[in-house]
Amino acid sequence: MHHVPLGVSDLAVSRICFGCWQLSPQFWGDVPLDGWRAAVRRAPDLGVNFLDTADAYGDGFAETELGRLFADPMLRDRFVLATKFYWNFDESETRFPDTRRARILRACENSLMRLRTDRIDLYQVHAWDALTRPDEVAEALIQLRREGKIRWIGVSNFNVEQLAVYRARMEVVCLQPPYSLLARDVEARELPYCLANRIGVIAYSPLFRGLLTGKHAPGTKLGDSRDEHPFFAEKALGRLQAGLAKLQPLADAEGLTLAQFAVRWVITHPALTSAIVGVKKPEHLEGIVKAAEGALSQETWHRAAKIMASAKKDAEALREQP
Repeated sequence: MHHVPLGVSDLAVSRICFGCWQLSPQFWGDVPLDGWRAAVRRAPDLGVNFLDTADAYGDGFAETELGRLFADPMLRDRFVLATKFYWNFDESETRFPDTRRARILRACENSLMRLRTDRIDLYQVHAWDALTRPDEVAEALIQLRREGKIRWIGVSNFNVEQLAVYRARMEVVCLQPPYSLLARDVEARELPYCLANRIGVIAYSPLFRGLLTGKHAPGTKLGDSRDEHPFFAEKALGRLQAGLAKLQPLADAEGLTLAQFAVRWVITHPALTSAIVGVKKPEHLEGIVKAAEGALSQETWHRAAKIMASAKKDAEALREQP
């Protein structure tokens, strides 16, 4: 797998990033860990050297399970390891945003302990905290970097204005936004801004929670948070599936599955560094890496975008009906 620089950092990362949000039982239910562990071990052999998690995934669960694997330092050293902070889940039964200096320092120590590592390659602010002054956030992160506990700083779910505020106070090398054929808002401002300022972009949910795989039949209950999402409602999903049926010939022409095609569509954008894919077993990873073996032509990229924009419009119109 081709590895590319992450922004202006010295990190070289794979175009496919191994995501760990699936180890959040409150969103996804229980994930069989044997298959997931095997997938983590398999990833470097497939060229996937980039791994993204967060302390909030399972309130420490995902980091703890990774730490069990990283007890083998040889495995840890094969990854560029990214994690995130933002939620305070230690001081209350209800988690709340907290990026105060003391909390950041404590959150980092806790992540290092759970991950059983001495450094975090990319430490990301999970979301914008309206109540903490950016100077305070920057002070904490610069201290952690100076101490060698983190190597580089990134942000997630930020808009352009928020990025600019942070970049005035510290070096930010990466943005992690949602981006897919069904979530394209960042094309207007965030992706051009990142291109202009040499900021890496790692997209989460490139498969829109699995919808773009085409494997979920309308009316099927998935037993997790997707059952509450309007796009997974029976009629809306039917409209989106109709769009995917039109997308299928484009994927076939590329020799790709729908899932591979959707991920390749994401990483074809010139601002994109990597696409984060949730993996539950080795077969999932082995099946998706082909997406990173090339890029779509401009014609194919725009045809796919038009097809799914129309399908999305049809699905959204259902919500307006009485």
